[in-house]
Amino acid sequence: MSALSLPSGLTSRPLTLADAPAVFAVIAEQEQHDVGTVEVEEADLVADWGRPSYDLGASSVAVLDGERIVAYAEHLGEERYDAAVAPAYRGRGIGSWLAHWIRRLARERGVAIVGMPVPEDSAGDRLLGALGYHVRWTSWMLRLPEGAHVAERPLPTGYRLREAAPADRERIWIVTEDAFLEWSVRERTTLDDFAAQVWGRPGAEPWHLHVVTGPDGDVVAAAHAWNAGTDTYVSKLAVAREHRRRGVAQALLVAAFAAGCEHGATSSSLSTDSRTGALSLYENVGMRVTATWVHRAIALT
Repeated sequence: MSALSLPSGLTSRPLTLADAPAVFAVIAEQEQHDVGTVEVEEADLVADWGRPSYDLGASSVAVLDGERIVAYAEHLGEERYDAAVAPAYRGRGIGSWLAHWIRRLARERGVAIVGMPVPEDSAGDRLLGALGYHVRWTSWMLRLPEGAHVAERPLPTGYRLREAAPADRERIWIVTEDAFLEWSVRERTTLDDFAAQVWGRPGAEPWHLHVVTGPDGDVVAAAHAWNAGTDTYVSKLAVAREHRRRGVAQALLVAAFAAGCEHGATSSSLSTDSRTGALSLYENVGMRVTATWVHRAIALT
């Protein structure tokens, strides 16, 4: 099979918003097979695809066996893409075809390097390694064991923790993006795109977003978390640089865990990577690594 040809009997087309359940099913099947748990939710896809700047049809491809989606890939923007192949369809060259498809699209868009996260030593990790993709950084999924109790962390004098209000949204975006851009190589996410993934995420509720205000009343830290079944997943945690090393992050993290518990969760999880230097923060509140991923990428020039 050439790099530009799918196996006989399979077809391809761009994704549409209506494909979210089918794509979720492929990703979930792959995660269950590779790491033994399913971390993704369909709402994650809907939120990503709902970003105003994102053109799903121009940035994605689905591989079909008849009417069934059995694999997909999408260029999420700049240097990042995602892809998945249903385990029963592996070993037929689909993953290589998807990787070629992404590289061609990224080159057309002027991207110099493109990559994606894969579970360490998984089929995807081995395939990308064989295709010449190198490891740029390592990521970890951490979980607070079921039933574990984390003592409340006090805030410094003058700081206050509360649920976010609509008036806080622009400041939450600024604080979070400023913090994330200290270590990630990308353009600043627009407020509208950020909104689609945070307060505009399907199922969003007020308790999903907490902030800490400083002595002057301004938002200096924010956490975004929600319950996936009985697990509280902390998606974003950020503290403005000048307010760090005062216990703000730990206090905010513990508050997010507590809010999830109040809404029925029995465990908590999040992910971090080697670029952030935050692994010890999460281990210090009792979280333990449950899965290791690597971000593999390849230069296109």
